[in-house]
Amino acid sequence: MLKTRKKLEMGTSSHNNLPFVMSQGPQINWLLLCVISVFGLIALSRSSSGKFDSATASARPNIYSNYRRLRTQAVNDYLELRNLGANLVNDYGLCGKEMENGVPCYNVSANLLAGFKDGEEFDRHCEVLRNKQRCLTHSPKDYKIPLTWPGGRDVIWSGNVKLSKDQFLSSGSKMKRLMLLEENQIAFHSNDGMTADGVRDYSNQIAKMIGLGSDNEFHQAGVHNILDIGCGFGSFGAHLLSLQLMAVCMAAYESTGSQVQLALERGLPAIIGNFISRQLPFPSLSYDMVHCAQCGIFWDDKDGMFLIEVDRVLKPGGYLVLTSPRSRGHRSFLGSKRGRASSPFEEFIKKLCWNLLSEQDETFIWQKTTDSHCYASSKDLFPLCKREDGRSYYKPLVKCISGTTSKHWTPIQNKSSASLEFQIHGIHPQEFSQDLEFWRSSLRNYWPLLSPLIFSDHPKRPGDEDPVPPHNMVRNVMDMNANYGGLNAALLEGGHSVWVMNVVPMGESSTLSLILDQGFAGVVHNWCEPFPTYPRTYDMLHAKGLLSHLASDKCSIADLIFDMDRILRPEGWVVISDKIDVIEKARTIAARLPWEARVIDVDNGTDQRLLLCQKPFFTN
Repeated sequence: MLKTRKKLEMGTSSHNNLPFVMSQGPQINWLLLCVISVFGLIALSRSSSGKFDSATASARPNIYSNYRRLRTQAVNDYLELRNLGANLVNDYGLCGKEMENGVPCYNVSANLLAGFKDGEEFDRHCEVLRNKQRCLTHSPKDYKIPLTWPGGRDVIWSGNVKLSKDQFLSSGSKMKRLMLLEENQIAFHSNDGMTADGVRDYSNQIAKMIGLGSDNEFHQAGVHNILDIGCGFGSFGAHLLSLQLMAVCMAAYESTGSQVQLALERGLPAIIGNFISRQLPFPSLSYDMVHCAQCGIFWDDKDGMFLIEVDRVLKPGGYLVLTSPRSRGHRSFLGSKRGRASSPFEEFIKKLCWNLLSEQDETFIWQKTTDSHCYASSKDLFPLCKREDGRSYYKPLVKCISGTTSKHWTPIQNKSSASLEFQIHGIHPQEFSQDLEFWRSSLRNYWPLLSPLIFSDHPKRPGDEDPVPPHNMVRNVMDMNANYGGLNAALLEGGHSVWVMNVVPMGESSTLSLILDQGFAGVVHNWCEPFPTYPRTYDMLHAKGLLSHLASDKCSIADLIFDMDRILRPEGWVVISDKIDVIEKARTIAARLPWEARVIDVDNGTDQRLLLCQKPFFTN
């Protein structure tokens, strides 16, 4: 039997019967309760006829039976329930104006007071965030719903990002694509017009420096995922995505004009991160290529520890691409003249056993060694790490080489067969296949539930029609408990033009290496802390089993939901699948937010429930 609960918005158009209900007292309430019970009994009798069929169905992990009946009954139940009326219970106010584009854990003033200095005050310090503020983040006054993909990649609303005029006028570098500011929009060149700022030529130049014919052959060279440090406004990553390569932008937190915020607004993968004092939230041997074009990092600082961190996340045979104009006061990567003493950068590179493949114009490309024994010769400067657990979650930077004893040490140019890769990751192929089939079936069933029909009192924007189903509205997706990345794979197989940030929670099995090896984006994260992204940057948040995991860690479900509200765009969706007890806790909290929320019994006879929520559109 379908079980639903709905928290209703207060509005004159939606609640014409509210005074009548309030004035008639308990008798009317009992009468309405009886009517709803009759509907429930009818639904139960209809569903019982299909039990024998479902029992003999295929063993595929399909968590729903008779989806059409489910959806129809959900709509009918909602239409009945909305007539009851309800007061909007919103116990939480709006955050201060300073949090409109702010990110928790990045507070320079608080970090300075806590004693952080020498650049560490710009780093992520959640330990300073003692009293978590439960409030709703402002949307900018001129905020508009982003255009659907792929239009939203090339045209964004200027009011949605915090970009100053000076930053806009200085955006003339190779990676910061030429932008046109027209009224309330910022327009970028499309893929067809990339020759204007040379992004396609630049990509082909890198491919040829590696020894390829063109950038269409990156896959053949083993390059599938790229970490783009200091990505500008996302032009290089946007081009690589057109080649079916996953390029994740990573840049430091900026209070204004953020590269990460702008990339996410365009529907491109991005995350806040830097090299100041801590390791990145990726396991060792994660990326096939690390790219830095004028990213502002002095790589030979701190005795080469930044280069050690690149070596840690770079796979054997992977490439480091650095582009920096020496004519603008940047430090040279190489000695200015032959015969002169090598630069500190060159000395570190030699100790890391990297090979300079090519130098052209302002671009240098090094390749990481595939011989793990090579590092033994430099153990006096860069010793091997004694303990390697394969995980990294904002640990302090270390002056030792990791990954050399890892079972994942496989050159990108000759990856092993699929079965051997599963063995390396400690996963049985059948288990992986069953997980993927589960998500194929689940996605077919509940993706259409994310529809304005379910939330039929969805607040319309002035002059707009009812929003269409999310097939072309959802672009940025976060799987908050990704496991093997099955949801990501199912979305791509289903033809959805989305990308997924696959998050592996701390304490869960370490599956992030497998996710990254599939060419997906992903990070490790502790959900007891806020996620490192800007407000309003994801269209859909998905979490299966995360609430149970959070409860076992004794972390606050309320804090998690408030952070979800922060990073979710207006009119974005939340899908939470979990046990009924924690779903009830989440529903209670969601009822105190301006969310549309429903609980659906997804499979008779189990304790699993689905919480569907949609964040409404509102600005101050």
